[in-house]
Parts: sequence; structure tokens; C-alpha cells
Amino acid sequence: MTTRRKFLIGAGAGLAALGTRKFSLAQSRDLPQGSGVGLQLIDEIVPPGAQPAGTPVVVSTWNHGTAANEAAWNVLADGGRALDAVETGVRVTEADPSISSVGYGGFPDRDGHVTLDSCLMDEHGNAGAVAFLQDIKHPVSVARAVMEKTPHVMLAGEGARRFAVEQGFPTEDLLTDSSRREWKKWSAEKHYTPWSQQSNPANHDTISQLALDRHGNLSGACTTSGLAFKMHGRVGDSPIIGAALYVDNDIGAACATGVGEEVMKTVGSFLIVELMRQGMSPNAACREAVERIVQKNPDWRNIQVGYLALDRAGNVGSYAIQPNFQYALRNGDRTELTNVADRAAADH
Repeated sequence: MTTRRKFLIGAGAGLAALGTRKFSLAQSRDLPQGSGVGLQLIDEIVPPGAQPAGTPVVVSTWNHGTAANEAAWNVLADGGRALDAVETGVRVTEADPSISSVGYGGFPDRDGHVTLDSCLMDEHGNAGAVAFLQDIKHPVSVARAVMEKTPHVMLAGEGARRFAVEQGFPTEDLLTDSSRREWKKWSAEKHYTPWSQQSNPANHDTISQLALDRHGNLSGACTTSGLAFKMHGRVGDSPIIGAALYVDNDIGAACATGVGEEVMKTVGSFLIVELMRQGMSPNAACREAVERIVQKNPDWRNIQVGYLALDRAGNVGSYAIQPNFQYALRNGDRTELTNVADRAAADH
């Protein structure tokens, strides 16, 4: 019999069969900085190799994750695989022209080109990714094709586009009239402030989604059009396994949103899963990953990174640098959008 220690912190949610458990901001503020030494611990007994009974769980970053979760839930409710659920879910966001940070309708780079990044990872540790992909509406599905039909993990640029066409994905212009107007407005001044979370919160609204199916298996997906008006050729964390997304079916899964450069430099999602392996709750692990960024970047007040984690028991945790991060949750009859409050600002 194995004892899993869970840290009492933040806005984590326990989503096993007995329902949802959340921890308050006041509890979060009592936590020491950095390593987590001295945190109050709660012991939970989990038999080795056991999967929890109860309904599946799906969580996504930001408010547009609500619609993505509904699509994913339809797969999970029918007993489907978590990988199919997350691909189905984020495709909803990729196809929505009103979302300016993902897929069709995403803001272009400074040269007027919409370039897309995506990755996904399954319960077996298989992964696929595409970077700097143009003219294809659903990069997450191309990423899955890379995973399942090639010996590689990532394809980029024209090679990724050519592969997608060969696989039967249609090409189309992804620059909507609305995005084109915003690009022309920006082009008049060309004032490039990619990290300005305060002036343009929607600039970092990548969708990342994690799911646990009824068989106890985890998968995740991430997809984005990247920073608005970025340098042509820029690729963020979203197609990088271990940065934007990481899944270990024995432990849990984690994903990221925000300034990809900071996520890449700290390999955030892999870090969170490894911290959970050491006994941290999803919420405590997300907080520690945020702390790594804050400790290394003196300009942390001007950037946003949000993390979301799901362990194999269905417990959810999240933490962010800035106060405007949200995540969406779907569990049985529950549909919930959580504001991850101003914990980091209060702590620092």
C-alpha cells in the first residue's frame, strides 16, 4: 500500500467519485516560498496501480475551454479514449473564428501570416507535434498524424504543411477579416509588446486540455496561433513536449498557457509532473513551477504564465503569475469555470 501526500494549498480540486474539494486563497497565502518545505500534509492511501472509481474528468485553460470541454466530454461519456477526447475538444477552439489566439481567426505574425503550433500526448507516452504550420485549420489533428503515421515527434514549417496535405487535410486562408483589421491597425505603428499581459490579456490565451477517461488513462493536447504580431518564424512552447504539455499515465499530466519563452526555459509541464511524482499535489506542483519562473525573471510582473495539472486520481490544480487566469472543468454533471484569483500577486 502506498501513501500519497497531498499539500493543502490554492485552488486545487479533488474530482474523484466523492465530489469536488477546493482549498482557499487564505490557505495558499500561508505557504512559504520556493521548495514547499514545512507545508501541512494530508495523507491519502492509494493502493499501488489502482485507478479511482467515478466519472472521467476534463479540464482546459481559459474560458474558451468550456466549449472544448463539452465536446471532449461527449467522447468521455461514451467510454471513449482520453486522447480522442482532447483532440475533439481543442478542435472546437481551433475552428472558432472569434478566438484570436488559436487556429482559424488567430492573430497573424508581423508579416500577416497565421502560423500555428500544436502538440498532443497519450497514455503510452507517445507524442506528436507541429510547429510554424500554415494554411491548415486543425494543427492538433496533424500533430496526431505525425505521432501515429511517422517515426517522428515534430514536423515544422513547409514540411509540416506538405505532410498535412499528403494526409488529406484541406488548405485554407486562416486570416479572417477581423484578424486582418487588427493586423493592419497594429502595422500602422508596429509597436511590439509581446509580453504585455496588462495591455492585451488575450495575447496569451493558448488552449491546453487534459483528460482522464473512465479507464483511468490520461492524455493532453495544446494548440495556439502564438503571440499576436510575433516575429515571423517565432515558435513558442505549444508544440514542445515537456514545456507546454507532459503526460505520465502513472502520475498525472500538466499543461501550460502564457508566455511560451518562460515555459520553455523552465520545462514547466515536465517539472510539474515530476513534482507530483515526488508527492506534491497538482496545485502545489503548479505553484512551484510558477515560483521557478518568478525566481529567475526579475520582470515577472509583466508576463503571464498559467499552469494546469491533473493527477491519475482526478485531482486538479492550477497556479498562475497574474490574476486573470481561468480554467474550465467538466466532471459528470459539473461544468465549472474557475478564476485562479490573485494568489501570486498576494504572495509576492
